[in-house]
Amino acid sequence: MKRDDWLRLFLALRMPDDVLGEIERWQREQLPSVRLVRREHLHVTLAFLGHRPRGELEAILEALRGAAAGAGEIRLTPVRYRETRGVGMLVLEDGEGRATALAGDLQERLEGLGLYRREGRQWLPHVTVARWRERPRLRPESPPQRTFVPSDAAAYLSRLHPDGARYDVLESVALGG
Repeated sequence: MKRDDWLRLFLALRMPDDVLGEIERWQREQLPSVRLVRREHLHVTLAFLGHRPRGELEAILEALRGAAAGAGEIRLTPVRYRETRGVGMLVLEDGEGRATALAGDLQERLEGLGLYRREGRQWLPHVTVARWRERPRLRPESPPQRTFVPSDAAAYLSRLHPDGARYDVLESVALGG
């Protein structure tokens, strides 16, 4: 297959503009010395598919549509900051478990199609807010702990560039039908 026949994809919840603004302010104030994830790239990943053949896109979108249609109202609250070797994230509380249920349903649908394999660890609702090569071990103040309802779910195309990945929404779908 040619390079154009492959797409680097992930599926995610999108967040309301006011929440994005709050997170962006928090990033600037609390994480001044690291590479911040830009506002338009902030999301809650449901499933990262990586490079997939273009011909699988419609089945992936159908799985997203089906899972999103069955989702109830999702309510998420940023509760703490966490670092891994390569990223800083805001961990989200999923009080009623609806985001977790949506991620599980979506991942199961994709697995049933042979398009995805779940990670060994349990899905963690979070928003990646910073990236680095060397872990800075920051201790920022708590993020704004305001509960929000994701605006929708989307399929993203991720294009790698020397200055970082660029994301384009291929399709967005309403949650709950």
